[in-house]
Amino acid sequence: MLFITALCAIYYIKQWKQLLVLVTAFTIGHSITLALATLNLVTINADLVEFLIPVTILLTSIVNIVPLVRYKKNLTEQRGEWYTKYALALGFGLIHGLGFSNFLRAMLGGEDHLFMPLLAFNIGLEAGQLVILLAILLVSTVMIRIVGLAQRDWGLLLSGATAGAACLMILEAL
Repeated sequence: MLFITALCAIYYIKQWKQLLVLVTAFTIGHSITLALATLNLVTINADLVEFLIPVTILLTSIVNIVPLVRYKKNLTEQRGEWYTKYALALGFGLIHGLGFSNFLRAMLGGEDHLFMPLLAFNIGLEAGQLVILLAILLVSTVMIRIVGLAQRDWGLLLSGATAGAACLMILEAL
């Protein structure tokens, strides 16, 4: 949830289609490693994964903050910047999928047929992420349009909060 919050922190409701693609790129990434790790085709040290997950949240927050501070205005991205964000979301999804696999393997136990449970888990995860995305966009809309915060300030606040939470998680993982 925190990663999705960091991913969506600087965008507003009119950009929902772009965010849907961004979250889907993340889902594709974690679906790949979730399947590979759940089927025991890939194994990674769980402690390393638990350390890397908050690192991805921190890096995503920094990617949000730097342009907002540098340009002192709302972020307007060029096509190349979107492709970079998609690639990061996909790559970071690979790391998060490894974390999800430990949970899924524990849930499934010794089940022989993994395809349907794996598919159901991924669909449920994507649906949950879309609910989080919608909630963030709605809260952002309220904060910007009703409360009157500048979009830039709201993006800095939300990105800073996710960065702070990620730093605490990193310290905990050490």
